[in-house]
Amino acid sequence: MFETFELLTLQQYWWIIISLLASLLVFLMFVQGGQTLIYTLGKTDTERSMIVNTLGRKWELTFTTLVTFGGAFFASFPLFYSTSFGGAYWVWMAILFAFIIQAISYEYRSKPNNFLGKRTYEVFLFINGALGTILIGTAVGTFFNGAMFSVDKLNLTRIYDSAISRWETPFHGLEAVLNFHNVALGLSVFFLARVLGILYIVNSVKDDNIHQRAKKQMLYNTVPFLVFFLYFVIHLLLKQGFAVNPDTGEVFMEKFKYFHNLIQMPVVLVLFLAGVVGVLAGIAKFIFCSSSKGIWFAGAGTVLAVFALFLIAGLNNTAFYPSLHNLQHSLTIRNSSSSHYTLTAMSYVSLFVPVVITYIFFAWKSINNKPIEKAELEDEGTHIY
Repeated sequence: MFETFELLTLQQYWWIIISLLASLLVFLMFVQGGQTLIYTLGKTDTERSMIVNTLGRKWELTFTTLVTFGGAFFASFPLFYSTSFGGAYWVWMAILFAFIIQAISYEYRSKPNNFLGKRTYEVFLFINGALGTILIGTAVGTFFNGAMFSVDKLNLTRIYDSAISRWETPFHGLEAVLNFHNVALGLSVFFLARVLGILYIVNSVKDDNIHQRAKKQMLYNTVPFLVFFLYFVIHLLLKQGFAVNPDTGEVFMEKFKYFHNLIQMPVVLVLFLAGVVGVLAGIAKFIFCSSSKGIWFAGAGTVLAVFALFLIAGLNNTAFYPSLHNLQHSLTIRNSSSSHYTLTAMSYVSLFVPVVITYIFFAWKSINNKPIEKAELEDEGTHIY
């Protein structure tokens, strides 16, 4: 079946899969958002333990999705993987560090003879929640604003300098924070993760005190999220974008490129608008109706909105990783993908994705079949994080 598809069709298919994985990852960052609220929502050791334990049920899903996202990018668009992960390594090392200390914290926080104390690991969880979300959001911002790298495939013929891509600054990715549009997306992801974290905790923790504090925190986090998100989207739709001539592969600047992408791909526009409405509906259900089901509306909305943003970043003849060093070195789904054979083989493997999603759904339901309570932490048969 897939072997009959043209190479461009397979490249588009895999960009759609990458976009879906990215959207699921951003949704699952409610774990990171919740970790930054441990001391804000939990005022006693028991309350903090309830929050940590309900987040501990899901942290591995976020980490696994991040690894899957990176692996899928490596297999389908290896030139991006080698350019970004190999060039902007300070950013990715910082992200990796943040997720390593998260794993350590959940494993050792409640272990007997923990000489560092619970508070140390709770601080580690806060660092993971803040650093991980902001850095990932800022890194994704370079998909729309570009990065300082060069690509020369002729280097493969040179014995002593065979690296195809090269980073053109000594900061290796950290310079992305100097572009406020990148940072605005990073802060949008950070505050969105906190909003989703609040909604998840309200849905999965049964405690009136935590719920009362959560409502106040929802207001404090919704406002900055909307400010940064609206700034990012408005700036994105009005800025010049990195367009690609489909006949020659030439990259050039086009006014209102990302706005044009939304208009020329109406399905994507509908997905984006539906996603924004879903997030706002989830927030409103909790603030005005005190509903604990807001996580499902906001979660679905997050997936749709992020999915749409990734689609306009790489489809419709758009360079998804623009080079600010040399515009013609920008990466597109055409010039950075694997071969037709590799994409075909991977496409057959991708048919198992619905099975995995179904497994995650049922695993989620079985783990979260009832909200966590104080009595559960006192049960000797319960695994405590």
